[in-house]
Amino acid sequence: MITDKELKDKWFKFFESHGFKRIDSYSIVPENDPTVLFTTAGMHPLVPYLMGAKHPAGDKICDIQRCIRTNDIESVGDESHLTAFEMLGNWFLGECDKEKMIKYSYEFLTSPEYLGINKSRLAVSVFAGDETAPKDELAYNTWKKCGIDQVFYLNKEHNWWALGGGVGPCGPDTEMFYDTGKPKCCENCSPACDCGKYLEIWNDVFMQYKVEKVGEPAKLLARPNIDTGMGLERTVVVLNGLKSVYDAGIFKEVIDFINSKAEVKYDESETAKRSYRIITDHLRSSMFVLGDVKGVVPSNVGQGYILRRFIRRAVNHARNIKFDVKYFSDIIDLYVDKHGEDYKDIAQNRQLIKDELAKEVEKFSKALEEGHKEFEKVISGIEKHKQFASMKGEVVENIISGKAVFRLYDTFGFPFELTKELAQERGYAVDEEGYKKAFEEHQEKSRTASAGVFKGGLADSSYESTKLHTATHLIMAGLRKMFGPQVMQKGSNITPERLRIDFNLDHKMLPEEISELERFVNDAIAKEIDVTCDEMSVAEAKNSGAVGVFESKYGDVVKVYSIGDISKEICGGPHAKNTRDLHHLKIVKEESSSSGIRRIKAILD
Repeated sequence: MITDKELKDKWFKFFESHGFKRIDSYSIVPENDPTVLFTTAGMHPLVPYLMGAKHPAGDKICDIQRCIRTNDIESVGDESHLTAFEMLGNWFLGECDKEKMIKYSYEFLTSPEYLGINKSRLAVSVFAGDETAPKDELAYNTWKKCGIDQVFYLNKEHNWWALGGGVGPCGPDTEMFYDTGKPKCCENCSPACDCGKYLEIWNDVFMQYKVEKVGEPAKLLARPNIDTGMGLERTVVVLNGLKSVYDAGIFKEVIDFINSKAEVKYDESETAKRSYRIITDHLRSSMFVLGDVKGVVPSNVGQGYILRRFIRRAVNHARNIKFDVKYFSDIIDLYVDKHGEDYKDIAQNRQLIKDELAKEVEKFSKALEEGHKEFEKVISGIEKHKQFASMKGEVVENIISGKAVFRLYDTFGFPFELTKELAQERGYAVDEEGYKKAFEEHQEKSRTASAGVFKGGLADSSYESTKLHTATHLIMAGLRKMFGPQVMQKGSNITPERLRIDFNLDHKMLPEEISELERFVNDAIAKEIDVTCDEMSVAEAKNSGAVGVFESKYGDVVKVYSIGDISKEICGGPHAKNTRDLHHLKIVKEESSSSGIRRIKAILD
């Protein structure tokens, strides 16, 4: 048996021995990226460097990145789906020697010192070529030279990576699979099949091209890169010959704990097993989000809405198996003990995680029983209506009205998705459009990307977004001057049209305070101050007075952006060259983001 810790240790040992520099995991909340709510893959935070920015740790880096994807949340409870996972990754920035990377991959997978997989159990796929780019014969031939017999040419759907929308850096990839030994499902059985013979464990992406316009052939990229990603949990399952991710490591430990306390046992039914797995997955995801350096708490919008959904689904499924939610705190301790060593913010925020979780659990638990009673009343009402309609020869569909769904949300705190899930269990559908009309402003749902990754860093590096990014530094400098050094940025979202910044503050800002902050920023703009950047160690940055709560993600060397003596922050950039470029800032809104967190929206005019 190989544990996840052993796999992590082997990963770093291998790549560090080949000159790669280890970097820390980035926040699970993307910085200045409105396209997704959470970091969805290991490459997500590194896209600015894949686009050409210089990484402080150098051109060869490796890491383990915590990620969250919710596009498949309804599938959680089966053998493989998770909302939170860890991704092993390594990168060549500004180099695309695919032959070298493929040989590294082969060595790590087959060497007895590392994973020791017999090469006869490996299969790989490479890009078959099309009008965008030619067949990847170099990748194919390199794998053959390594001694891999099962090498498949597959189309763009399977072996091509690109940014969302298909414009920008892109390129072929090669995917590595473990052959389970199952018989082929057909004569043309390949890793493109869903028969279960081939299980993916690794992916090397060769960003050699760029597409300037959809439909046009790809052109060679001036600064090509290589990105790789190996899913930790999935690979542990494959290497140990297990059937489910929930059969290994911390997941099994948590399920065993729940089984020791719940009245309904794990193996009692498939329904019970699903509830156990949802609790196990969602509490782990909640721990990652609550413990993150960005300080996300449950709310009705954005990341906070997804967090609330995790917690409330866990509470509901605990009810299904008669598991006392007071034990959620013990499960969090198990997870923090496990992950705190790798993610220091989680270890430091143990009590905060438990406290915020307990608040949301208590808030929802009070309404849950009454909500379930109300849900049953709704179903009973529809059934009675069906009986009357049947007497008249009419047919009534099994659909819960949008108005009823909204009332469950508004009165009992049932998220739309929970009502939908309960309805499906009873053979009912819900009127989603009717619900949206009844309460449209409460419909900010998860818009996370699926397996693809969109732009990282700033949502774009346009002139307008860059100026607004600099404006956020001035706003934070003004807030700290007005309210004290304890005020820190808790998140931001920047588009070319406006900025949005979250920060901790214990009161609603008064109109005169908003005016004072505007004056502070605009005075700095009027002074036409140069924005400078210096690279230094984390210790040097702290000693210089630089502000930064995200410094762990940048590695040993960080960038420090200074705006005269007004602002000095650890930041990945980019920024305007001089404050004069900002022209004039106007704060258009100051509001609550969540408990203890305020939000400012502003524009440059």
